[in-house]
Amino acid sequence: MLRRKPNKTPKNTSTVTVANSKRKKIKASEKFDMFPLAAIVMGVAVYVAPLTALFTSDFPHHKHTVLRMDEALLTVNNELETTGVVVSWVSERCYQCLYQTLGGVPAGSSPGQPSSRDFVVKTQHEMTLQLNSTPVNLELCKVSFHFGEHGNYSLWVKNDSSMVNCSIVTLADPVSSYIREITSKLLEFILLRLDAVKAFLFRMAGTMETERLINSELGSPGRIVASATDNILPSPHSPSKRLRSLDTFRGISLVIMVFVNYGGGQYWFFRHESWNGLTIADVVFPWFVFIMGTSIALSISSLLQAGSTRFSLLGKVVWRSIQLFVIGVFIINPNYCKGALSWDNLRIPGVLQRLAWSYLVVASLDLLVLILYLSIKYLTAQGMSSVYVLQDAWWSPETVWLFLTFLLPVPDCPTGYLGPGGIGDMGRYANCTGGAAGYIDRWLLGENHIYQHPSSQVIYATHTPYDPEGVLGSINSILMAFLGLQAGKIFLHYRGLHQSIMSRFLIWGLFLGIVSALMTKCSTDRGFIPVNKNLWSLSYVTTLGCFAYVLLVLIYYAVDVKKWWSGAPFYYPGLNSILVYVGHEVFEEYFPFRWQIANSQSHTEHLTQNLVATSCWVFISYLLYKKKIFWKI
Repeated sequence: MLRRKPNKTPKNTSTVTVANSKRKKIKASEKFDMFPLAAIVMGVAVYVAPLTALFTSDFPHHKHTVLRMDEALLTVNNELETTGVVVSWVSERCYQCLYQTLGGVPAGSSPGQPSSRDFVVKTQHEMTLQLNSTPVNLELCKVSFHFGEHGNYSLWVKNDSSMVNCSIVTLADPVSSYIREITSKLLEFILLRLDAVKAFLFRMAGTMETERLINSELGSPGRIVASATDNILPSPHSPSKRLRSLDTFRGISLVIMVFVNYGGGQYWFFRHESWNGLTIADVVFPWFVFIMGTSIALSISSLLQAGSTRFSLLGKVVWRSIQLFVIGVFIINPNYCKGALSWDNLRIPGVLQRLAWSYLVVASLDLLVLILYLSIKYLTAQGMSSVYVLQDAWWSPETVWLFLTFLLPVPDCPTGYLGPGGIGDMGRYANCTGGAAGYIDRWLLGENHIYQHPSSQVIYATHTPYDPEGVLGSINSILMAFLGLQAGKIFLHYRGLHQSIMSRFLIWGLFLGIVSALMTKCSTDRGFIPVNKNLWSLSYVTTLGCFAYVLLVLIYYAVDVKKWWSGAPFYYPGLNSILVYVGHEVFEEYFPFRWQIANSQSHTEHLTQNLVATSCWVFISYLLYKKKIFWKI
């Protein structure tokens, strides 16, 4: 219950081969490298939950105004005696958007007696308020302001000589933003190596292992084979070692993905961007696709070294892709637990479906190009690298994407349209969400079989179904997997040469960054091809590919080269990625991953719940790791 404070004066406002001694040292340290993530967060939850009172502000609001998360109270005071005011708003993140009407305020009754009206406004982003006169629609003033959550503000409309003056004052401060600092400190605390906690949890977990060891990765584990002159042709058997950095990279992507899918504390920066641009939630899926491509390269090379034939591997690739696609369809349509799935509203695209498609195309092309490579090698004097042959095979899919995106006629929409529709582009193309990408999905799959609540609804007020995992964007996910495949080829061709590997990763990152800068003109909305997760635009892939190469360099250097970090706790979910992803989707609504919270409008309680839920999956993956249990597809 809100209490009124005393009045305040208003104010303006995988691994490579290493020496045996180092390997033993790593193995010994790994024994006590039990991550403290789950226990720490669960313990901290007991401490954080009472802090809700600190973040649920008791600032003065009107008696009948109940504010929810990301909302503030705005009182508009109109001192104009002869003119009523209509208040409209537009978000700063809404590019070329129509103003949305907030409401009207009648003219002041007499001098010194303004009329007033309360409005609830959103606080995620800065907004521009436009005040027009009524009944004659003339713009009186505009004011931009970033409201704070649960703050109390007053907008005064006054006559100042011959012009109207609009100003905003803060009557009560918003909720403290210290929660972001607490979040960052909590994450730092989680990553600290607390030896006492680790030793305790290690004893509790025990050392019992099962005989069951199953390979869990898309494309098999990130293994690198030592000393072979040609990674395509079989070579004598040699011991293989796993690159911990790849599993760590995969685990980082997966843990963030789980946390975001569980709600991310209901903060806007842990949600997908409404249209153009990036948030934390937008980076993890492409990184997962990237590292899948890396695993494909290492896996195929390892299996060929072990004596498998390319045609047998091709059959396994097809079967694994089918399994992934079917599992994806089931978990993305949760009503399967209530009976048979209904075709009438069955969503077809999804995350695992896109992974299955990308895996099928990339792994198949890699195998087929290897066959072509061997044929060419026996016909030429010097031979050639499969990396360069493979590069030439990827321009065809991108050509198809560019052609369909910019040249396919879309009924009642401009050709080459990349916008969100709705109120964007001044409302001229309200039903054109996604342009050709949305049109192809609706034509090929039907409106009832794609995502019904796209993120563009939040800011752009769209009402057309649009699927961010649609058909056209799947072409660019292939490119993302190919970029990861190239990283795997670099690992294979320069095995053991850390400087060569890292320099080539950085060169790839620099190249992709330059391409992204040219396509986007270094802007969010004004580029030739903006960065857009919903479209999986070409610049989105090159930008996230750039980030992926740089991040992989950092993790590889810290984990596999210098061995400063074992990769824990992210290493463990990275080893069991499919199980963790499927499990977090299936058991999302069950305890201990979700429970009835006391205040559904508290970021703190949501954040605590989501951190605990994510930590549970990290802890589960650790226990499975200790027992050598990995889910195979």
